[in-house]
Amino acid sequence: MSRLIVISNRVQAPSADSNGAQGGLAVALTAALREADGIWFGWSGETGETGDLAFTTYDGVTSATIDLPEQDVDEYYNGYANRTLWPLFHYRLGLTEFERDFQGGYERVNRTFGEKIGPHLRPDDLIWVHDYHLIPLGWVLRQQGLKNRLGFFLHIPWPPTPLLTALPEHRRLVEALFAYDVVGFQTREWLETFHDYVRNQMGGSVGEDDTVTVGGRTITAIACPIGIDAEAFIASANSLNAAATHARMMTSSIGRSMIVGVDRLDYSKGLEERFNGYQRYLETRPDAHTNVYLLQIAPPSRAAVQSYRDIRATLDALSGRINGAFADIDWVPLRYVNQGFPREILAGIYRAARVGLVTPLRDGMNLVAKEYVAAQDPDDPGVLILSRFAGAAEQMEQALLVNPYSADDLADAIEQALVMSREERIARWRPMFGNVRREDVIWWRKRFTAMLAQP
Repeated sequence: MSRLIVISNRVQAPSADSNGAQGGLAVALTAALREADGIWFGWSGETGETGDLAFTTYDGVTSATIDLPEQDVDEYYNGYANRTLWPLFHYRLGLTEFERDFQGGYERVNRTFGEKIGPHLRPDDLIWVHDYHLIPLGWVLRQQGLKNRLGFFLHIPWPPTPLLTALPEHRRLVEALFAYDVVGFQTREWLETFHDYVRNQMGGSVGEDDTVTVGGRTITAIACPIGIDAEAFIASANSLNAAATHARMMTSSIGRSMIVGVDRLDYSKGLEERFNGYQRYLETRPDAHTNVYLLQIAPPSRAAVQSYRDIRATLDALSGRINGAFADIDWVPLRYVNQGFPREILAGIYRAARVGLVTPLRDGMNLVAKEYVAAQDPDDPGVLILSRFAGAAEQMEQALLVNPYSADDLADAIEQALVMSREERIARWRPMFGNVRREDVIWWRKRFTAMLAQP
């Protein structure tokens, strides 16, 4: 049996310090690694001289990490990954920074990964590389003479051709994908934008059997939407901790309907636009003021990047302005919390919320939408309001799909959700719940690795 080798920017393998608290992606990949006696390679998250790989085995899963010098972290991670590729791939050209040093650091770290990992690979290993941080890694490994089956999965959107061509050396980046045998995207939309680039910028062709050909190289490119660890999340929603959190939220709400948003503090999540839409709802429905409130959970991220510091300052000011304008002596319309919570606590919050507000400006998938659906009471589910620009919208068309840029559209959807009958809520929830369970993270992993294993 071939080993599965997973390579990502960071390693999420279990450890004695994790106390079993892993995300769905880590759960799916560690299960596969355990079955296949595999290894998960990546950056340790620490700065220091790049030495030998540090191997650790815990609960049957082996991980191998390296430290990166501070310059590499600044240019590769904070720079090219998060100040160039991330905003560009999320359609934010105005926030994209084009610095030659960033690109140099990105390529240098990918070469380092290849040099450190290559000697530990066996001829029959299946190798699965993850996300925009490591697009060139397959090419680096091929240059070293690697003949193995290589797969790549992009967890974020693929941008339209006119945006991607703004990137210096854009063709070089896309050509690197043709070092892989299987390339996966979250949705048909992102796959089709990739096809468009290949046809119009590279003179390539797209076959009916998921093949894409440029010159003499043919790869398989598929849409393979990632899911959550559905059964584990449903169990969390029915746990004692979730029940206690649900009771706490219901007591705190004092009969008011709660709207919940849970997002990493990132400009792609549409939080400023969401606050503006909620403000429009409050402005145009004064009779509903004391009957509803919004709980927005937004843990900070990437504080070393200026644009992330800017969005936090903007939201701090906007939340204060909304509460200052609309709050009463016994009611605050917006509870804004800058910290994360464990899965069971979140599940209890989701179940207590009459409305789940998931309105990114652009998202590869958005698993919060699926978590919200999974956590609901089947006899009295809440309503999911979902941005039509989230990848999850392709699978969850029964949600109230909105344009997150339109304050009026958001305000109207909030009103529709809050007055929706129980019968309609159940009718919308059931097919979404079925999809969340059927196309979960295990389904995603097995589908991709089955394609990768094909000769």
